[in-house]
Amino acid sequence: MNTNGEPVQIQDGDFWFKVLDMLQQNWALIDGPSDAQVTVFFVNDRSGVFDRIVFTSRDEAAEALAHNGFRRYAEDQRAQSMMRPPSPPFFETRHPNDPIYSSGRFWR
Repeated sequence: MNTNGEPVQIQDGDFWFKVLDMLQQNWALIDGPSDAQVTVFFVNDRSGVFDRIVFTSRDEAAEALAHNGFRRYAEDQRAQSMMRPPSPPFFETRHPNDPIYSSGRFWR
């Protein structure tokens, strides 16, 4: 993954989130057609894409996100009242602990 701030085009706007700590969360977007391979982009609060995982379908990606503690933002009114997802433009960045999800370190 290129980490030099290059733009990342993500069409989907249906955010998932995982609260890590007080005022810190990771965001995810499932991007791609509903009937084909999709990519989950992991985004920080500043709109930086720091990791990604490819899945065979949107359903598989959503199931994996839920299994790993992510919740769909649109379905959580409490979260909507407390935080806002990052906004485009998205860009390549690096996580301080490298690719935390695609490495399997924090992904089941």
